Amino acid sequence: MTLIHNKNLNRRNFLGGLATGTAALAAHRLPAAFAGPQDSASLILGTGKHRYEWVRGWGTLPAGKNYGSMHGDVVVDAQNYIYFSTDGKYPIIVFDPDGKFVRAFGEDWKPDRDGNGTHGMQIYQEGREEFIYLTSLFRAQCAKITLKGEIVWTRGVPEQSGLYKEKKEYRPTCVTVAPTGDFYVTDGYGANCVHHYNAKADYVSSWGGKGKSEDGKFATPHKAIIDKRGPEPLVLVTDRANHRLQWFTLEGKHVKTLDGTENDFLRLPSALNFRGEELVIADLRGRLTILDKDNKLITHLGDSGDPKKQGSNRITRDQWVDGQFIAPHGVSWDKQGNLYVAEWSLDGRLEKLKRLA
Repeated sequence: MTLIHNKNLNRRNFLGGLATGTAALAAHRLPAAFAGPQDSASLILGTGKHRYEWVRGWGTLPAGKNYGSMHGDVVVDAQNYIYFSTDGKYPIIVFDPDGKFVRAFGEDWKPDRDGNGTHGMQIYQEGREEFIYLTSLFRAQCAKITLKGEIVWTRGVPEQSGLYKEKKEYRPTCVTVAPTGDFYVTDGYGANCVHHYNAKADYVSSWGGKGKSEDGKFATPHKAIIDKRGPEPLVLVTDRANHRLQWFTLEGKHVKTLDGTENDFLRLPSALNFRGEELVIADLRGRLTILDKDNKLITHLGDSGDPKKQGSNRITRDQWVDGQFIAPHGVSWDKQGNLYVAEWSLDGRLEKLKRLA
């Protein structure tokens, strides 16, 4: 398996969007990391040190509340509370690790009539206080808010970049904060670039742009995260529709590319989270992928093997199968190594995978 991209290698013609490529996916191998039928007492996913129990029915809302459409993210705070962003009536919903509802907030971030609401999130600690950095599609903004929802600041279209003629062209999907306090906003659904701001929230620079095979170019740079595993922190970006990951210096210089087009390694990498030196990837096409410190595969989790039920937000509840993902859009580990997943779903679907080893 070739993992680090070589520009001289031929690439297979994988799909660039969500609506094509079904025939190719039908030939992919069945998942090796799924065990247990739908009606078993427990569902165990993974192998070795990465074995997880799929917690049935996790995340119960009070009577009268519902998730609505979900096209967002999941993050965990220092107290081990779990925050999900949604496109529904309650833009941010908080649970404890047992799945008990804690609170909902974020009325400022309700979706527009087309259902475009709060998207990517990160929790970042500054001194003794934690803040949520988030993006909003319909407001075309990134923002810093408190864990209770008070707005600290917002930033709209980065006009200094010279990339946008109209507000609607800016479709930010994620924001991530570096140890310096600088932060990076991915315009995953717009100009296919990354915007760099300093710790004072002043615009610094932009890089990227639409491209297919060139290093430093993107097709849906959906999520970014800071990779601290090396001697210097790097900005790690999911180049989703190109089926790969790319790393950059904090100044935006390309460092390396992890090409996922061979052997069904990466399908549509949508979100990322680190726990120590291990990396979990929410793959929109129906599974989680866990990599080691060298970005080598440890395991895939929850792959149904059915391409017709992967990467779609229109799979109804009666078709959901415990132990099988449909469209993982956000993912996060907690302190104990449990995994929480936010799926792209019109009905709102989220899961907990309890770490067993």
